Formats: sequence, C-alpha cells, structure tokens
Amino acid sequence: MYYGRDFPVYHTAFDSYNWMAEYGDPFFHRHVAVTGVWGLLALHLADDPILPFNYVSYANELQLYKNTLSNLIDQKISLHPLTLSIEEFASAAKEADDEIKNLRLQETEGCFVDMKKRALNDRLMLAEKGFLDADGLQGKQWFKHLVFGPSSDHERINFFPGISDSTITSAGVSERERLASIRHEIWRVARAIRRAASALRGEFT
Repeated sequence: MYYGRDFPVYHTAFDSYNWMAEYGDPFFHRHVAVTGVWGLLALHLADDPILPFNYVSYANELQLYKNTLSNLIDQKISLHPLTLSIEEFASAAKEADDEIKNLRLQETEGCFVDMKKRALNDRLMLAEKGFLDADGLQGKQWFKHLVFGPSSDHERINFFPGISDSTITSAGVSERERLASIRHEIWRVARAIRRAASALRGEFT
C-alpha cells in the first residue's frame, strides 16, 4: 500500500509485512478491495468485445496539462505545436468514441462486425504506444513515455516530464540553449501526440 512520500514508514526498515498486518491494513481489507478493482479491470480487458478505453477523457486531460504548462513556462516559448497536436488528438478521439458507440449499438453479428471490432481494438491499443519515444527522456532513456514519467520537479509539474526537466536551468547551460531545449521537448511531445492521433485513425494499420 502507498500512503504518499510524506508517510513516515515509507521506504524504511519498518515498511514490512508485520507493520502492514498490525497498523497499515489490519485484516488486509484495502488489499482485497484493490485486488478486486484490478481483477475486474483484467476481466474487462480480456472479455469485453471492445476495449474500455476512453481517449476523449485522455484528450481533455492533455488540454488541462497544456493549460497548466502555459502558466508555468516562459512566455517566450510558444505552445502552438502542442495546442495543434492536442486538437488533432481530441478530434481523433471523438471519431473513435463515435465508432465505439455505433459498434456497441449494432445488433447484427457476423464476421464483418467482428473484424471491425478487432480493427478498432488494435487501434485503441496502438494509440497508447504512440506516446512512447525510442530515445526516451533526456538523461533517463529507459523511460519512454513522453506524457507520464518521473520528472526532476514532480511537485511543480507531474506530466510532460521531458518538458518539465528542460525548464530547470542546469549549471553551464546558457539561456539560449535552455530555451532551445524546451522548444525541442515541446516538439517531441507534440509529435508523440500526433502519432497517437494517427494510430487512433488507423493510419498505421
């Protein structure tokens, strides 16, 4: 169980099974509840004819992240590439959501309908992979996701980790180089979001 970084037992010698059984979660009710949630999610992913992915809410979150970023970032930096890519992703997400609703309403069954559902599921799965970048985060190449990942300043901003890290001025880096780095990271994130939008539209399948 996780109670937050400010929890006094977190990552100490007392963070043990005995402590959990006596203080953290006696009778393990929380563990049972969390296991039930993950179990139900696994059943939905395995058994639902159409994967229960909602990219419309994902697009809304991306828009919120962009708005938050615009209040934190240097005004010399343009977020226009990010704005355009999020609009494109939101449009693709709406199209996919409409397709999901139409397929769920179809009463006819058959190979053709099953093939359409399978193709849609493939696109829904592939879209999330669009947010990955082969080069990974600067200095942390093993982290590939450009929307979610550990940033050096997670208390200030906990999304777009590459952009977040590039906003922190490093020793020996000029202001011009720092701004160029921020612009490059914005471009990388915008490219990833466009890639996810293309995957949702089936342009990669």
